[in-house]
Amino acid sequence: MEQGDFDTITDLWLDDGATEISCVHPGWPVLTGRGDVLRSYALIMANTDYIQFFLTDVEISLAADVAVVTCTENILSGGPAEDGAELGPLVGQLVVATNVFRRTSEGWKVWSHHGSPVIPETDTDDGDDPTDRPTD
Repeated sequence: MEQGDFDTITDLWLDDGATEISCVHPGWPVLTGRGDVLRSYALIMANTDYIQFFLTDVEISLAADVAVVTCTENILSGGPAEDGAELGPLVGQLVVATNVFRRTSEGWKVWSHHGSPVIPETDTDDGDDPTDRPTD
């Protein structure tokens, strides 16, 4: 993804002809099927001039030929440049992700990816939320 290599992204996803793959990008609806999932990556890559992932909180669970990997994706990205600049403004985002892999004869392949945005705390998050108070 960081190199913008669509062929490599394509090769990472499960393609056994029988199992549907699925993907949820932060803020997107669930995408099911190889065509929709790969189109989403092509769209993201076409509209992102720079992207870098720093993975933290990585946890791996393995059961036979299935692995579940959870992590926090610390993402730094930039869109198309404006006014002749080399790169558009950089934006940071935190996403918690769950990735399900299946072992195949070609190695481990992504079966499902689900990324959810982490909502940052604000200065007003003081624990005194009026909606948390009991009602009569």
